[in-house]
Amino acid sequence: MKNYLGILYAFLGGAVVGCAAAILFAPEKGAELRQRIKNKLKEHGIDLSDDEVEELVEQIANDIE
Repeated sequence: MKNYLGILYAFLGGAVVGCAAAILFAPEKGAELRQRIKNKLKEHGIDLSDDEVEELVEQIANDIE
């Protein structure tokens, strides 16, 4: 059973990284993308400033590289 959980976690982790990469590398203007990220986070109860969103985007981009 533990082996299956490891595979599931690996799959979910890959899905998260893949989604982040798709969002960051989509052909959309940076300001529009950051606003979209900020709105999506607000839908889930997370309110970030523009500077915090910028830091988050940079961190995700560095993790992908």
